[in-house]
Amino acid sequence: MILYIAEKPSLGRAIADALPKPHKKADGCIHVGNGDVVSWCIGHLLEQAQPEAYNPAFKKWTIQHLPIVPSEWKLEIKSKTRKQFTVLKRLIKQADLLVNAGDPDREGQILVDEVISFSGVSKAKRESVKRCLISDLNINSVKKSLSNLRSNAEFVPLATSALARARADWLYGINMTRLCTLQGQKAGFNGVLSIGRVQTPLLGLVVHRDLEIKDFVSKPFYEVFVTLKTTKCECYKAKWKPSEACEPYMDEGGRVLSKKLAENVVTRVSGHSGAVVKVLQNKKKQAAPLPYNLSSLQIDAAKRYGLSAKQVLDICQQLYEKHKLITYPRSDCRYLPLEHFSGAGYVVSAIAKTCPELEKAVASADLKLKSKAWNDTKISAHHAIIPTAKAMVTSRLSSGEVNVYELIARQYLIQFYPPFEYLDKQIDTEVAGGLFVAKQKDVLVQGWKSLFPAVKQASALATGGDSGDGFSSVNFPDVKQGDTVLCLEADLSEKQTSPPKHFTDATLLSAMTGIARYVQDPTIKKVLRETDGLGTEATRAGIIELLFARQFLTRIGKDIRATEVGIQLITSLPDNMAHPDMTAHWESQLEAISQREMKYAHFMEPMTNSLQQLIEEVRLVQFQGLRGQGKAPAKKRRRKKAS
Repeated sequence: MILYIAEKPSLGRAIADALPKPHKKADGCIHVGNGDVVSWCIGHLLEQAQPEAYNPAFKKWTIQHLPIVPSEWKLEIKSKTRKQFTVLKRLIKQADLLVNAGDPDREGQILVDEVISFSGVSKAKRESVKRCLISDLNINSVKKSLSNLRSNAEFVPLATSALARARADWLYGINMTRLCTLQGQKAGFNGVLSIGRVQTPLLGLVVHRDLEIKDFVSKPFYEVFVTLKTTKCECYKAKWKPSEACEPYMDEGGRVLSKKLAENVVTRVSGHSGAVVKVLQNKKKQAAPLPYNLSSLQIDAAKRYGLSAKQVLDICQQLYEKHKLITYPRSDCRYLPLEHFSGAGYVVSAIAKTCPELEKAVASADLKLKSKAWNDTKISAHHAIIPTAKAMVTSRLSSGEVNVYELIARQYLIQFYPPFEYLDKQIDTEVAGGLFVAKQKDVLVQGWKSLFPAVKQASALATGGDSGDGFSSVNFPDVKQGDTVLCLEADLSEKQTSPPKHFTDATLLSAMTGIARYVQDPTIKKVLRETDGLGTEATRAGIIELLFARQFLTRIGKDIRATEVGIQLITSLPDNMAHPDMTAHWESQLEAISQREMKYAHFMEPMTNSLQQLIEEVRLVQFQGLRGQGKAPAKKRRRKKAS
């Protein structure tokens, strides 16, 4: 008997639908016609044991116990899902062959592997386990996945990475939360000061941005714009580019802070002749942005529809599990396997039926075009989020589901459109010793950008398109180097430096997915890639919501702000806990483990050793700013027995 173990019931039912009938439903499983069985987890059935499982004395929170570092790690069965674990354990013992059909990511890998291992199967049985990767719940796709089983041993690094992440989270979270809470209580704080490997530096990003805005002092700066006339009486505008001699009067952003200097330029060039010193004209092509992974979809949905990361993830789960309209949504990949290219016709046909707004876009798509998205070398366990070949009447979908589906569908369709083409023009003109630069972009071919509403183009293309700045309907005059021009007028423009903007759902997700921009340590920044981030595709939304639930963050309109408790916590902690450097480096190492580039021990040993140093630092923190704040956990009232 083959036992297929899915991550959740919906996937289990999809697998059963693709197996021989008749089916017989039983408690926690489905028996199929050929004698095989499909069962499932309900997310994680097992969890890391609590400290008191290692030593009953650890139930009481005291600084003397810290750090708590298990010598042998223990797992416990979750009380809410004990019944399903019992079902699975019995079936695992009975099965001749086991198939791990967890979701195609590191969590999906380990949660099934843990159940198999915890059930006490033999080494030989464990080594024979197969892996089934399913990213599309439609029956034909599931059948295809079932016919292409791989050895589960291939995915050991993925499970090892997940194991290292879970244990690192436990060590950091348990020890630092206990220590900070105890130190906070000494200072008069009521409640728990929750600390997490990812949540705390994420809170730090928001706090540091809020404080930067609060302390920001606006300064005036000055720009000079000139109107230049050619010998053919054609005009164009150019902006003054200060020379190196002006640097003492400029800020680090290259803005001129001296009004007198700018006024002098205006006086010097007005009514004077000049000459064209350089003319540049380059034809450029911009390929379509890649299909979505979860983070890029969440960012665009936040900008376009104001949806939070959690709302987008919840909608995607419905579109995937309930409606079967999209592929696996928790993907961190933006590429597609070449074998999917031949099925594009079925997918675009389903798009036209499901989303009438895109019918014209489907009709104009060239299915012979193969964008850079089709690349097998960029794919591991899963691929980009795209529509499936299933169609559905949109009246059966919520407005949020319609909007998110349309985003995913459009991002898929643009893979079959030509590049956006434009001319990048620049005219450099010298007048009275000053350099003035005019830049413009002329659209040649709309290409894939024709699928995006012009008004919403800037937000719609957040994950890969040009913002639209610099494009003009008025063409530059035809000039060449050496041509004489006359400065008709020069205008002084006074502006104010503006503070950075508060984080929103979109920009906070963007910060998490490209954390290298916020890392301060140059040695750590050097080893990070642009795509290295905090957390995973599947966990980011939950971590953001957790900070709201713990009242460290709040919303003011679309802005995400830190609360007073959040600010006091971050400003009290050592810098290496409040900045993303350390955690970003850990995330990079966890990814390296999954890619067979690093061993488990080489991550865990230094991480465990650094924990002791952190504890010594935090023991000196007094958290005085938290005095009198927080709420003590509500005590459960005992019910009075009826007399």
